[in-house]
Amino acid sequence: MDDRRHSEAPSLNTMFGTYADVLFVLFPFLVIVMQRMWDGELAQVLLRPDLSIASAILAGLAIGKFVLGLVTTPGLGRHKERIVFFIALTLFLVMGPSIILIISIVGGQQVPGFVAFLQPVLLIIAISLYTTAISISNMLLRSGEPDARYSSRQDEPSPDTAASPTPLVIPRRSSGE
Repeated sequence: MDDRRHSEAPSLNTMFGTYADVLFVLFPFLVIVMQRMWDGELAQVLLRPDLSIASAILAGLAIGKFVLGLVTTPGLGRHKERIVFFIALTLFLVMGPSIILIISIVGGQQVPGFVAFLQPVLLIIAISLYTTAISISNMLLRSGEPDARYSSRQDEPSPDTAASPTPLVIPRRSSGE
C-alpha cells in the first residue's frame, strides 16, 4: 500500500501543478468576466476575444511543454514524431483558430453567433491539450532511460545507479548556481 501511495504522489503533484497553471492563466479572464457582469454586459462575454486569448495562451504553453519534453532528455528523440504530432495538433486545433477569432473579433465587424459556441470549445480543447502535454512529457521522461553519456554533470546519477526516474515538470536552478 505504501508503494502505491509513493508512486501516486508524483502524479498527484503533477495534476495539482497543471491545474494551478490553468487557474493562473484563467484568473485575469475571470476578473474581466466579473467586471462585465458588473457592467451588465454578461451576454457579450462570449462574443469578445477574451476566451480566444486564453485559448491561445494555453496552446502556447502546451507547445512549450511538448518541446521541453523533447529537448530536456536527448534519449527521448525516438518519440519525436509523437511530440511533433501533438505540436501540430495544438497549432491546428487551437492556436490557428484562436488567432483568427481574435483578429476577426477585434476587426470591428459584426460577430457571428457561432463564436459564442466556438470560443468555449477552443478553451476546453486548449486546457485538454495543455494537460495532455504535461502528462505526455512526464510519461516519456519516466519511460525513457536517458543514456549516461548525455549527462553533462558528474554529480547526476546515471540510469543504473538512480533509484527511480523522477518526472521533470520545470527545470529549476539551485540558489548556488
